[in-house]
Amino acid sequence: MPKMKTHKSGAKRYRVTATGKVMRAQAFRGHLNVTKSSRRKRRLNPDVVISTANEKKIRLELPYPKYSR
Repeated sequence: MPKMKTHKSGAKRYRVTATGKVMRAQAFRGHLNVTKSSRRKRRLNPDVVISTANEKKIRLELPYPKYSR
């Protein structure tokens, strides 16, 4: 069988941990950061686990999760 291709935009948006969890960055950090408080920006900083509703779709985009970092 031929190799499956990784969805490149998905590989840039999501990362897979060593235990297999799919992580994503939080929204609302892209621009207009001057008006946001430091506390709000800090809380938006860490990656979060994706929702279970979207997990199946994202795993299809990343057929080789070990290498999509």
